[in-house]
Amino acid sequence: MSEEAAVNVCIICDREKEEGIRIIDGFICDTCEAEMVQTDVQDAKYPFFIHQLRRIWLQNNA
Repeated sequence: MSEEAAVNVCIICDREKEEGIRIIDGFICDTCEAEMVQTDVQDAKYPFFIHQLRRIWLQNNA
């Protein structure tokens, strides 16, 4: 029996990806993680990342 790589849906870009990190019940792909850590707090995309990350805590506390 062969094991297939787990495919997860990124909470940031909503795409299925194999590589990334898991935070609680959420998954963030490598691409989004790299973009998030390089984003300055003054960047227009910063609030979007915060909003998407809140989904992890909202799902976990629901």
